[in-house]
Amino acid sequence: MDAMKRIEDCRLYGILDLNFVAPSDLVRVASEMVEGGVDIIQLRAKSFIPDDVRWVVEWVHPVTQAAQVPLVVNDYPEVAASTGVEGVHLGQEDIGVERAREVAGYRTVIGKSTHSVEQAKAAAAEDTDYIGFGPLFATPTKPDYPPIGVQEVRDVQEAVKKPVFCIGGIKLENLGAVMEAGARRVVMVSGILQAKDVTGYCRKVKAMLG
Repeated sequence: MDAMKRIEDCRLYGILDLNFVAPSDLVRVASEMVEGGVDIIQLRAKSFIPDDVRWVVEWVHPVTQAAQVPLVVNDYPEVAASTGVEGVHLGQEDIGVERAREVAGYRTVIGKSTHSVEQAKAAAAEDTDYIGFGPLFATPTKPDYPPIGVQEVRDVQEAVKKPVFCIGGIKLENLGAVMEAGARRVVMVSGILQAKDVTGYCRKVKAMLG
């Protein structure tokens, strides 16, 4: 079996958000995402308690493992510790990166959301494995954060040496503009999850990303 994909080699980051996908559809959608070439998947279940997230991970992780696609849990390092998923994603208000590593295990990939170049620099100083940068555009998944636009995409990638995944309202329709601004890696949520053909949509995105 091939090794699990390295973060440095990942270009398309898909989020399985339970605000968009019913639990009964998660395995199907995860399968369609990996078939379409998604390089890394995050499970986002903001309204779920850790025990329920753990239960969902047990459904989804076998799908991602079989495809050597890292699975990242949003918010809960204790779930990563008990399930063996490959990563944890933290927000600005969550526990620190070092504490998350202590809980999840030191082999666990840790990512962090940032909303400015300064926050990205701070996250890199915490020794995150990757950085989420956005939201570039208005997005229903982050209604409390004003969009920051694409002007700082090049700046953030020059400022930090970690892989930077641009996020926030990115879809096929605006992907070209995001790439022209200098993005090399992107996160997609509703674009993928609301597509009639999830696999086909992901393949189109991967073809653009190169």
